[in-house]
Amino acid sequence: MERPNIVYLHSHDTGRYVQPYGYAVPTRQIQWLAQEGIVFRRVFCAAPTCSPSRAALLTGQAPHSSGMLGLAHRGWALDDYGQHLVHTLRGAGYTSTLAGVQHVAADASVIGYDHVLDVPDRSAATVAPVAAAFIRDAPGQPFFLDIGFFETHREFPEPDLDERDRFCRPPAALPDTPETRRDMAGYLASARALDSGVGIVLDALDEAGLDDTTLVICTTDHGPAFPGMKCSLTDHGIGVSLIIRGPGGLRGGKINDALVSQIDVFPTICDLLGIEHPSWLQGRSLLPLVRGETDVVNDAIFAEVTYHAAYEPQRAVRTDRWKYIRRYGEHPGPVLPNVDGGPSKDLWLHYGWRERPLAHEQLYDLIFDPNEANNLADDPAYAEPLADLRARLDGWMHDTADPLLHGAIGPPPGREIRVNDVDGMSPREPTRVLTTS
Repeated sequence: MERPNIVYLHSHDTGRYVQPYGYAVPTRQIQWLAQEGIVFRRVFCAAPTCSPSRAALLTGQAPHSSGMLGLAHRGWALDDYGQHLVHTLRGAGYTSTLAGVQHVAADASVIGYDHVLDVPDRSAATVAPVAAAFIRDAPGQPFFLDIGFFETHREFPEPDLDERDRFCRPPAALPDTPETRRDMAGYLASARALDSGVGIVLDALDEAGLDDTTLVICTTDHGPAFPGMKCSLTDHGIGVSLIIRGPGGLRGGKINDALVSQIDVFPTICDLLGIEHPSWLQGRSLLPLVRGETDVVNDAIFAEVTYHAAYEPQRAVRTDRWKYIRRYGEHPGPVLPNVDGGPSKDLWLHYGWRERPLAHEQLYDLIFDPNEANNLADDPAYAEPLADLRARLDGWMHDTADPLLHGAIGPPPGREIRVNDVDGMSPREPTRVLTTS
C-alpha cells in the first residue's frame, strides 16, 4: 500500500458531544465521516487541558514526559520538538502543513512544519476554506495536513432559532436549568460551526480525488468548557471523540469499544505506514483492534493535570470498571481559575461550589456510578480495588519519571510561566510570573 496522505482535524473543548456519540448535537458532517470510518467509543485524552492534551497525542507520551505540563501561550513548551509527529513523518517522506490552531508552542515556527498557512483567525469559517484550497491545489504527496479549529471553545456564539435553549439538554454533569440550557444552546451553535468546517475539508478531499488515499483523524483535545468537565479527570473531562477513516481497514462505519488513549494515535500511524516506533512512544497501536486480532490494547489508561490557568496537580488511572483520582497539594476545593466563565459556572457558584471540598483520593465504580458522584475511597468494602489502582498509578508515575513524585512542580530552569492564583475566581484575572533560578 502506498503511504496515505494524513489529515489531522481537531477541535477545542468538544469532548464526545457530537452526533456520532449519540448526543443531540447537529453535526451531520462528522456523522457522515463516522459512517464511513471507525468510531472509537471509549477514547480518553492524556490531560483535560489544552496544550498538554495536544502534546500527548502529537508526541505519543504523557504530558509530564514531554515537558508540556501547562499551556503553551503561558510559557510551557516541549522539552524536545524533535519528538513531534511531523519529524517522524518527514523521515518517512512526508511534507507537513499547519492550518489554524496548534497550541503546542507559543510560536508555530519552532515546531518544524514545512509550511504554515496564513489564516487571519482560528475559526472554522476561516481555517477550513484555506485548508480546502491547499488540498485542491494538489500538494505534493504524501502530505500531513494539521487543521485546528477554535470551536467549540468559549466564548460561544449566539444560537440560531433551531438551537433555542428551551429545547436542548445540558451535559449529564450539570443540572437541567434555564442557565445550563442557555449555556448548552451556545455550545450547539459552536458545534454547528465546527461541523461546517469539517464538511468543507471533507468535500475538498472528495473533489481532489484524495478520499481513498487519505487518512482522516478527527478528534478534540478534551471535554467541553463547563464546570466539572474541562480540567477535570472525571470521564466528563477526559472523554474525547476519535473518528478515523482511511486505508488499511479503517472504513465501514464500524464501532470499537476498547479502552483507548490519545497517546495511541502516534504508534497507530507508525504501524499503518510501516515505520519504526520512536523510542519515546508510550502508547500502543490500535491496528490490532481494527484488524480484529484482539479486543484489548490497554487494560488501563492514565491522565493528569498539573497546570492550566492555575496550579492544580492531579493524576488518575481508569480501567474498564474503576476510576481512581489523586489530588496533590493543600488546596481544599475547586481551583476556579481553571474553569472558564459562563452561565453554568455562575449557577454552581451561586449554590456554593467554591466551598465544596474535594477529596485528595477518589474512587468510582463506573458501572454503577458513571457520573462519578459517589466517592468510595473511604469505604472499607472497596479496599481491594483502591489498593490495586493506587499501585497502578504509582507504578505508572515511576515508570514515566513523573516529576510530581519529587514534590511541587515549578517551571523548568530559565523559563517563565504565567499563572493565576489558585484562590482566584477566573482565568481572566491578572496573572503572576513564576521562574526557577
